[in-house]
Amino acid sequence: DLKSEMEKTRKLSLKKDTRASDSSQEDAIDQWARRRKQFKDSKKCSSAGGSSINSTITEGSINSEDARSVDLGLYSENEDRGFYTENFHSASWVFRGDDVSPDNSPRCLSKRPRPVAIRERTVKIAKGTGNYPWGFRIQFSKPILVTEVDTNSAAEEAGLQVGDILIAVNGTDVTSMPHSEAANLARKGPDILTMIVGSDISRYPNTPKPTCRGYLHKRTQSAILKGWRKRWFVLKHNGYLHYYKHKKDEGKCRPLEVTKLEGAEIGVDTSLGKPFVFKCIPQAGNRIFYFCATSNQEMKRWLEAMDKAVHPIHQNHVWVDVTLHNTTLPPLAIKNPECLGLLHQLDRSKDVWIQHYCILKDGCLYFYATLRSTPAQGGLYLQGYAVSEQSLGSKRSVIELKPPSEEFKTFYLCAENVNENKRWITALKASINKWLPLHQAIQDFMNRPLEETRM
Repeated sequence: DLKSEMEKTRKLSLKKDTRASDSSQEDAIDQWARRRKQFKDSKKCSSAGGSSINSTITEGSINSEDARSVDLGLYSENEDRGFYTENFHSASWVFRGDDVSPDNSPRCLSKRPRPVAIRERTVKIAKGTGNYPWGFRIQFSKPILVTEVDTNSAAEEAGLQVGDILIAVNGTDVTSMPHSEAANLARKGPDILTMIVGSDISRYPNTPKPTCRGYLHKRTQSAILKGWRKRWFVLKHNGYLHYYKHKKDEGKCRPLEVTKLEGAEIGVDTSLGKPFVFKCIPQAGNRIFYFCATSNQEMKRWLEAMDKAVHPIHQNHVWVDVTLHNTTLPPLAIKNPECLGLLHQLDRSKDVWIQHYCILKDGCLYFYATLRSTPAQGGLYLQGYAVSEQSLGSKRSVIELKPPSEEFKTFYLCAENVNENKRWITALKASINKWLPLHQAIQDFMNRPLEETRM
């Protein structure tokens, strides 16, 4: 009897151990599957600029000061499918192509006929009140060009953009019509102004997306630590609000928290009895963020930028559409590249050089894993960058791509030898020179007789 009892106990113990082992094995498999899925998802949003770690942005807390729970999800600063585009989105740029002679007007604003628009769309604008009921300005003839869109106007709500070409107004073709006739056609029509507009890479300046940087005091809501803490806040062009402990941490450290502002509720707050306080209630979650600025002007600056991020106009610039299409092509299928070949990019977080096969085309540098890889891993928008040859560490000849402002990233590239570096530097400078800041393009163009109408 004793032997049989001992045998039963031993078998029961073995069964428990087996079940426990199976359970832990299943947990490990589930955990591995979750991590594999997370890695696959993160690959879709990999960033070519900066670290080679592929990651996705989280809408909640990454390392919250105000809560015990920590979201360990990784993040990426860029969501443009692997493109580093921050400088492009920070200012208005127009494409002038090869018209680099100062005697010529930028192609983006010239009267020179262009046969095909890259994208055409219909815009319907409801008539408002006042002297300019639609809220936009048109200039020139053949083509008629939209040169100004009022903030918070019916035209902006409808998605009309600076640089749009008028193709038809209320069903009538205006491509060959004098400026004044097209304006009268719009005024005499119904209260809903219906226009077909076209845009191409050269006549379509990009509209800067909301960005804002600066120190704010943030109210902590932890049960242990209460009060206000000074933090460095960065509102990105993609509508995500990042904050860091110090200004110097931006670009070097992971942000303490990342919050999506689209759909959030923002406004001035007087409940705390402190001046220049405003709050933000994100759409996801049930937290309320309280911020305190140093002045009324500073508070208004943040509220205006945040309001644009809360109500974004989801419309790509034509150049974004073109580059995203090009990423789906094999490297050698991109037509008329300005330069191509192997380049090594410095990953400064790991101090290693990563090899890419690169294609340069119209101010965009595409990164591929190899010559036969499809699609592209990502790329870099070069508008506004300065190109120079530098020495870096053990490498005597390195290509430095320096942005116009310290808030953006500097990139270091290196070709196979010194002569290749020089070839790339020449090509990069010429490619960047195809783009012009909008204010400069308009200034260069103001010498011609002006036709304009406020609508």
